[in-house]
Amino acid sequence: MGKRDELIAKYADDLKNKCGMEPDMDLLTKVTIGCGPAIYNADAETVAASDKSELETVKNNFLVKKLGLADGPELMDAIDSVVETYGRSERNKYRAVVYYMLTKHFGKEAVYG
Repeated sequence: MGKRDELIAKYADDLKNKCGMEPDMDLLTKVTIGCGPAIYNADAETVAASDKSELETVKNNFLVKKLGLADGPELMDAIDSVVETYGRSERNKYRAVVYYMLTKHFGKEAVYG
């Protein structure tokens, strides 16, 4: 099993045990691949949920550019909702898991079709 497969298994575990959802492994794999080399970098693989500029980056680079959503207050509401689901006190919020939940939240799975 390669490094990426190990990470995908770790993300699936987080989705099941910390977020209470059964992951769609195909979508999770595609979202993880879509994160690119960031998943191998200790700083970039997580989302700093308490850092407003980090959340703005998630909104602009992922929700607007990648998923093609129109910018509006509902985007930040969705990010807050995902962070809440993941657990605000959870220290490591993995980028791939956050992106996966946002993709599901907006029903944008087709982007990874």
